Formats: sequence, structure tokens, C-alpha cells
Amino acid sequence: MRIKRWISSSLRAKLLALFIVLTTIPLMTVGVISYQKSYNSVSSHSKASSMLQADMLGTNIDNMFKDTERLLELSKNPMVIHFLFSQSETYEEAKDILRTFALYRDTYKYENVLNITLINRYGKGISERRGIFQSNTNPLRNQHFQTLALNPDTVLRIPPALIASQDRIDGFTYEDRGVISIMAAVRQQITHEVIGFITVDLDDSFIKTFCDQVKIGKTGFFYILDQQSNPIYVPPIDSADWNIIRKTKLAFSDQPGGDGYVLRTDGQPRFIVHTASLVTGWTIIGIAPLQEIVAEANSIRQLIIVSVVLSIVFAITLHYLLTKRLTRPIQLLQHKMRLTASGYLEAKVKPVGTDEIADLGQSFNIMVEKIKELLEQSIRKQQQLQKAELRTLQAQINPHFLYNTLDSIIWMAEAGKSDAVIQLVKALSDLFRISLNKGRDWVMIRTELAHAHSYLVIQQMRYRDILEYRVEVDSELLEYPILNMTLQPLIENALYHGIKNKRVKGLIVIGGYTEDSAVILTVTDNGTGIQADRLALLKHQLEQPLQSQEEESAEGGFGLQNVHQRLRLYFGSEYGVRLESIAGTGTTISVRIPKNRGNLP
Repeated sequence: MRIKRWISSSLRAKLLALFIVLTTIPLMTVGVISYQKSYNSVSSHSKASSMLQADMLGTNIDNMFKDTERLLELSKNPMVIHFLFSQSETYEEAKDILRTFALYRDTYKYENVLNITLINRYGKGISERRGIFQSNTNPLRNQHFQTLALNPDTVLRIPPALIASQDRIDGFTYEDRGVISIMAAVRQQITHEVIGFITVDLDDSFIKTFCDQVKIGKTGFFYILDQQSNPIYVPPIDSADWNIIRKTKLAFSDQPGGDGYVLRTDGQPRFIVHTASLVTGWTIIGIAPLQEIVAEANSIRQLIIVSVVLSIVFAITLHYLLTKRLTRPIQLLQHKMRLTASGYLEAKVKPVGTDEIADLGQSFNIMVEKIKELLEQSIRKQQQLQKAELRTLQAQINPHFLYNTLDSIIWMAEAGKSDAVIQLVKALSDLFRISLNKGRDWVMIRTELAHAHSYLVIQQMRYRDILEYRVEVDSELLEYPILNMTLQPLIENALYHGIKNKRVKGLIVIGGYTEDSAVILTVTDNGTGIQADRLALLKHQLEQPLQSQEEESAEGGFGLQNVHQRLRLYFGSEYGVRLESIAGTGTTISVRIPKNRGNLP
């Protein structure tokens, strides 16, 4: 019962069972009828089969390298050539190159490729693991790059024994695994000048996999040597086999392969076969006890025609059954996928059975549902973003603030303080000009600080006796982008909820610094601070969705929550506003945004 359940639940098991039934029975029948010994013919066939296995192993390795070396086509990509040729690049250009790496991986399914690295002659490079980097050493001091610079049409395939950690120009090492590196020169398309190099790092475990898949005899094994006769792969073997390897002196010819021969030793004689990899030049050597090679010296000498006929019938039957059982459900799944690709997300597959194809159909249905959920989440997120932007626009123009400012202007004008009136009107004009920002969401930090300065100038003239302020932001941060109207609500919060309630001279300090990949802006006041229970409530509210404006105003946290939600909607949950306060001492509000120097989004 358990075996039957296993066969019915696995497509691979079904094929295996079908193969056994359709091959074992006719072959056993033919074997019983025509069984006779034929030592010479079978031993010759076995030796030829062993040599064919060696050639197959060499072909597998060659095909692996040929397939992987498709990645060298990246050297002809215009974006790659521009990156290596130019002395500067944009963040988007680097992302495009990394996306190109990912596209090649998705297209050709490179499971053994550990890393792809591009570097120019001056040490500027980009790799999948490290991104953009600048090498501390001159790439042309690398002996392999020197060879490529002199022979730009050459492709180097460097086994682990010939590449050291210091040779890895991108600084990455693979201490826990062997690495084979494929290196080639990148040339400028017009002048054909060598402008850089491309390196593809492969996990050498595929060599072990290939060697394990190809058998020679029952206890025989294959091992591989490079062009300098250094071992690239030798399986776990006993001391006797090691002695045989040391004693083996093969007169390898210039031809890709050689005939097998028998090596006489103190113990059992060994059959040795060798071939050469056409792509890498490596030597593949197989060793097995001669007794195992000729053990099946029982061959079929009669009824060859019957065997051929039965084999043809078997092949036709197997083809028919496979076509009927596999092609039809796959075609149905293909049809549903095309419907989904055209935009119809209601296409569903009705899985029949419990094998891999049925599981694939069920996974397809789950994938379609996930896509629908993601689309709905995207729509909801966009709606939240629009709502937050609308509330920000509503918060930009505070009628009460504007009324008080205009009232101050009238009072100063009546008092004949023309200079103060001019200064106040100019600050108010700058405040609203920067606030509107032609409808754009993004400004540079220097513009945001100018907006905060205008706001503080107005408030300082109104609260001259209780307000002082300082701006202590590093100049290197001024050219980073930030969402418009980020600091003003936080400064307003510090003034009205901190300093104004203290009734003594207060100080607001605007600071800024970098931390890893983020920019941190702070608004610090020496006001009344926040009680511990009130602080915990405000922190909790920051993590909640935006409530109605009336509820938020009543709690006094609309400005903080609005800024926090906008930042999280744009950048993700790791960014936003952080609030720290000590009652009676003051409050610090931190704004964390990504460090993304460049043009405004």
C-alpha cells in the first residue's frame, strides 16, 4: 500500500515504474532465451563503454563551461562598456547592470555561478555580491589580468589550485568552497582597446557531481588534472588507489582522448582510460579493477533481430504512454498560463491526481491568487499615499498661523517698524513659496532647511522672548533629497508643545548626520518634555494608520503621525520618525530617510 501511494504521488516514480515494466520483462525474456557467454566481445564493449563514459564526462564539463561562458556576452553590453569606460555613473545605471546580471541568471538558470564581477583598468568595478566598488590594488598587477591584457581574445579558466585569495580583485573570498574562475577581457567596440575584465566565479562542486554521475565499473572512479597535472578533483579513495595514481605514467598525446590500457600492479590489474576536455585542456582519467570491466562477459549472440523489434515496440509504446499522460495536462496548464499572461486573472487549473504536474497546477492557482492580492494591496497603498499627501497639503497652510503672522505685520507697521515688517513679509513669502514647490513632492535638504528657517524667523519675531534656534546640519547632507514639508511640522510641534509651555527662554536645534546607508535629521528642544506614559502613547500612535483629522488634532500628534506615515509609504517600514523625550528636560525628534544622493525623483 505504501509503495502504491508513493508511485501514485510522484511523476518520477510513475516514469520509473513504467520504464521497469516495459524494459525488464522483454529483456529478461530475451536474456533467458539467448543467454550465452562471449568474453571477448563483451569485454571489448565494456572497455569501449568505459572510454565513452570518460568522453561523456569531458563533454559534460565542456558543455558546462560553454553554457556558463554565455555570461561573457555581458562584456558586449553597451551599459557595461559605458560603466567601465566612464569615470562616473548613476545609481540607476548600476541598478540596470545588476538587473542585467539577474536577467541572465533567470534566462539560463545558472545554479553554480557564485558571483559575476566587472572591473576596469583603474580598479572601478561592480559585482553581484558587493555592488559598485573601488579596488585598493591595480587590476593589472593580477597575473591573470596581465595575460588577458596581452591576449584579449583569450578566455581563462582558472582552477582553484591556481587562484589565491589575493587574486580576487573584488575582495570576496570563498573559504568554505572551491571556486573556478572564468576570466575574459572587455574591449571597446570601436577601438577594440581593453577597457576592463569580466570574472565569473563557479562553485567547483559541479565537477564532483559530474564525476559521481559517471561510473566506471562498480568501484572505479574518475579524477581530473589541470594542464600542469595538478589535481582538480580526486574522490575519497584508499591508500592503494593513491599509490596507483602516483605510479600511473600516461603518455598523453595531443589528441582529445586516448585508448584504454591495463596497468599491472602487485594487486589486481587496473583498467585505465583517459580523455581531455576540449574547452579547458584538463585531463580526465578513469581507473577501475579490470575484473569489474570484463565481469559481464556474458553477451547476447542470438536473436538480435528479435531484440531490435522488441526494443522498437517498447519505444513506440513508451512514447505513446508518455505523450498521453504528460502532454495533455501540460498543454492545459500552458493554455491557462497564456490566459493569465493576457491579463485574465480568473484562469484556474483543475488539478487531477497528486503528482508533480498536479502540484504545479495547484501552485499556479496559488500564484494567481497572490498576484490578485498584491494588486489589491498596491491599490490600497496608493490610496493611503494620496490620502496622506492630501492631509499634508491641508496641514501646509494653517489659517491660525497665517492670521497671527498677518496680525503681527499690522502691529509692526502701525508701530513704524518697517525693517521688521519687511523681514517678516519676506520670511512669510519664502515660507509659502517653498511650501507650494510647484506641486512637487521632493526637495533638497538645503531647500527644506530654508523653509524651516523661514518658519523659525516668523515664529522668533512673534516669540522673541522665549525662542532661539540653531541649524547644525553637515554641509555634505544638503544635496540629498527629502520629502517636502518634513521638518516644519516637527519644528511646530517642538515650539507649541515643548518651548511655549515652559514659559522661559527656549532653544530649538536642527541637526543632521549620516548613519550607514541612512540620513538622520533631528529636531531637538529644551522644552517641557513628555511624560513617560504620554510618550509611550505617542510612540504607539506613530505605528497606527492615520485616523480622522479631528481625532488626531485632539491628541496633538497629527504633524508627527503625518510625517511618519508619508516617509514609511515612500521608503518602507525601517524609515520614518523616532521620538525620544525626558520630562522636564526636552524632546528629540529624529527623521530617518535613505541616503540617496542625486537628482530629485
